Amino acid sequence: MLSAKSAEVVEATLPVVGAAIGDITPRFYDRLFAAHPELLRDLFNRGNQANGTQREALAGSIAAFASALIANPDQRPDAMLARIAHKHVSVGIDNEQYKVVHEHLFAAIVEVLGAAVTPEVAAAWDEVYWLMANALMAVEDRLRDEAAAGGDPADLWRPYTVVTRYQETSTVTSYLVRPADGRPVPASRPGQYVSVRTELPDGAHQIRQYSLSGGADGALRFSVKREDGGEVSGHLHDHLRTGDTVELAPPMGDIFLADGDGPVLLASAGIGNTPMTAMLDHLAATGSSRQVISVHGDHDQLSHAFRADLEQLTAKLPGATAHVFYERPLGEWPAERTGLVDLATVEIPAGTTAYLCGPLPFLRAVRGQLLAAGVAAADIHYEVFGPDLWLGA
Repeated sequence: MLSAKSAEVVEATLPVVGAAIGDITPRFYDRLFAAHPELLRDLFNRGNQANGTQREALAGSIAAFASALIANPDQRPDAMLARIAHKHVSVGIDNEQYKVVHEHLFAAIVEVLGAAVTPEVAAAWDEVYWLMANALMAVEDRLRDEAAAGGDPADLWRPYTVVTRYQETSTVTSYLVRPADGRPVPASRPGQYVSVRTELPDGAHQIRQYSLSGGADGALRFSVKREDGGEVSGHLHDHLRTGDTVELAPPMGDIFLADGDGPVLLASAGIGNTPMTAMLDHLAATGSSRQVISVHGDHDQLSHAFRADLEQLTAKLPGATAHVFYERPLGEWPAERTGLVDLATVEIPAGTTAYLCGPLPFLRAVRGQLLAAGVAAADIHYEVFGPDLWLGA
């Protein structure tokens, strides 16, 4: 892994680099997009660039990787790398782009830190970068090969026809799609997502990830929440209709329901129940006898997407229970289920494996409640929509 000499330098300079990351990443992206405007137009999420979350995620991943190397020099942080690799493959990042990123990232570091970047410091951080980049490229090559299933790993985008469109709530729409090229649907695991590439009115091809919420024979179902100011979600809601064609990349995602027979808890808030619905659907379809505890938090009954799915799928599983919390319920509703999700009111058996999905405040709160209830940290898995600002947590 990291050489002893570089480890000393990185450990000594990590506080300085970490403190400057907030200045380095904006300059990096400004340089990158000035040299390669097509990346912002057709690859990077323009919304996340505008609100700064993508920049925070880059900073977090670099700092987390460097910190992990220092803390455990002989152990690679594979869990963090897997999450990043799945995201990269899902949007079409290729190996050549690591060279482009390196060029503009290190130029931004020198621009911000100036004389502090001695040849020795530059060499040490260069080693960190390429350790991370080479590890990611290896994982991403494998993911592309698996997803290609004998096809060309360099071209994973395929056209799909919208078979049916469901209006789940006033802000959530589901699309059932089948491959338009007649080839089989790619394999997926319950909890994964697909990337959707959409041409917008200005000609840009923007990419967004949407969780698979289930499917049918030869078809996939993904669900989209219309976000305030969301240029892609709004475009899909307004324009993608039954019979239309849309481009999808193969299912990706390192968080999915693992095989086993122990208790499983599926906890979500808002549209975070999309992957949980796919997991519950899989458990019901396979006749699972596992103890399944579904916990969901939402604003009220009308904003609760997949409410009927939750009831129907829970009824099919002999060992399943559902606990729903509404912040402002409509009509009569149990007092212990009014407000935010509170796992103190839910019995959590020993040996539970938990899957979480929702906004970061929800993830932090529920993870803390699970740890307090005795669930092992290694058995708590989370998925977050958008850039992961919780790397290393």
